[in-house]
Amino acid sequence: MTRKKPEELRSHRWYGVNDLRSFGHRSRTAQMGYDRSDYAGKPVIAIINTWSDINSCHTHFKVRVEEVKRGVWQEGGFPVEMPAMSLAEVMQKPTTMLYRNFLAMETEELLRSYPADGAVLMGGCDKTTPALIMGATSMNLPAIYMPAGPMLSGHWRDTTLGSGSDTWKYWAELRAGNITERDWQEIEDGIARSPGTCMTMGTAATMMSLAESLGLTLPGAASIPAPDSNHSKMATLTGKRIVEMVWEDLKPRDFLKKESFDNAIVTLMAMGGSTNALIHLVAMAGRAGIKLPLERFNDFSAKTPLLANVRPSGDKYLMEDFYYAGGLRALLNELRDLLELDCKTVNGRTLGENLEGARIHNEDVIRKRNKPLKEAGGLVVLRGNLAPGGAVIKAAAATPKLLKHVGKAVVFEDYNDMAARIDRDDLDVDASSVLVLRNAGPLGGPGMPEWGMLPVPKKLLKQGVRDMVRLSDARMSGTSYGTCVLHIAPESFVGGPLALVQNGDRIELDVERRVLNLKISDDEMKKRKAAWKPAARKYERGYGVIFSQHIKQADEGCDFDFLEGTAAVPEPEIH
Repeated sequence: MTRKKPEELRSHRWYGVNDLRSFGHRSRTAQMGYDRSDYAGKPVIAIINTWSDINSCHTHFKVRVEEVKRGVWQEGGFPVEMPAMSLAEVMQKPTTMLYRNFLAMETEELLRSYPADGAVLMGGCDKTTPALIMGATSMNLPAIYMPAGPMLSGHWRDTTLGSGSDTWKYWAELRAGNITERDWQEIEDGIARSPGTCMTMGTAATMMSLAESLGLTLPGAASIPAPDSNHSKMATLTGKRIVEMVWEDLKPRDFLKKESFDNAIVTLMAMGGSTNALIHLVAMAGRAGIKLPLERFNDFSAKTPLLANVRPSGDKYLMEDFYYAGGLRALLNELRDLLELDCKTVNGRTLGENLEGARIHNEDVIRKRNKPLKEAGGLVVLRGNLAPGGAVIKAAAATPKLLKHVGKAVVFEDYNDMAARIDRDDLDVDASSVLVLRNAGPLGGPGMPEWGMLPVPKKLLKQGVRDMVRLSDARMSGTSYGTCVLHIAPESFVGGPLALVQNGDRIELDVERRVLNLKISDDEMKKRKAAWKPAARKYERGYGVIFSQHIKQADEGCDFDFLEGTAAVPEPEIH
């Protein structure tokens, strides 16, 4: 393999030439306590660290970044930590999705404007993974992703708790009067017990796993629990590997191909992963110059079995159990016939080579092909006159009898309307109704918040109802479950058909046929569309205006229109 020479390093333009600017760069580096021998002729490794005091998923990153640096130093590189915006899923409002593209831009521009030869991307909390990968793919320097890893399993008395999933479950039981406020407090104190991301198969676990299947992490990296000592070792090995990647000039777009994204879709379906992954994968592929139509997801949904018995698509286990059962390598090794095994990865080997020797240690946690949880159809893309641009449902986490359903619409104009009326005794709703939430999409939310798991009305909870068909142009947490149709495109805020639904309209859902229809005539639909009037825009200044002017719809990945593709951006002049 041809290796770069020191004078071919990108950072050489900052440090290695004899002029006034290089004098300034070297003298200011000396100001920070570094000798010229620390960096001269060595790869400068930018460590993009999304740590912050308010992001519980990344609290261990203060330690992990030092372990990454250790690996970089040991392999002969010069590590430079660069903090970036931390997208803390639980804390940031109205939603981290509003800021995914912000972090992607920040990552790209940090790498472009500083003397970086390669990058370690430290993320894990839901939107940090796609954002970091999007930015690094656009910049296209050698880059490797270091996943945060899931937290330890939660506990309440003798019950194992899963983050998110048990939040929704016990909130419903509290509203129904089946548990006490003291019970609820104990659950609050026991559901999140360590650093790391949600330990259910939520968006964080899903996206970390997809990053590995795309070839962007070291083999096995995505499944390691955050507090495990193997996670520390992985961080150091990641630091070592990125130095070698710089000398080899191995960049994201060298190995992120159409087949890589097909592998990610197979992984998504086999894990029963988050619906959010559709949006992120489309956007990530777009940064590599690859079109990823929603039909591609249905192609693989039809033939990929659900093998990961991890909640909420599974019925019992959590990510800690998944790791002990063999982790992602074991699951993918069971699916070799569905994967493109020749795809290259960051360690220089193929995906197939990285799966060699992997095996399942607990066949109830990771199922064998001959005993799947579900034969196919973990996630399904729907279309119809209500969703001409598409919609998605996590069929594996829905109530089977509701997957073919016709019911009358109960419409909420926005989240505040829903919150004000959902528990009223006079709400005209029954178990067969279809709850409809609009103005919750990319522009309507704004930012397409995770509001799609609408609560079941209290009066129905008291009757024993725990699921019903729910539709929206919002997203939902990957930790959520239920018969929720999401990402309806185009969104209602821009006049999509969801904006035209009226109370009492009949709505048809048929997952087997991939259909979502509003049961009114074409003439009636046109009449309502002619009478529709757009709402006032949400923002008058700042980043919100940029977002409003350039965000694309859910089926297009919600990227900014000016960030897609692989058009060249000039390197900065140094004067």
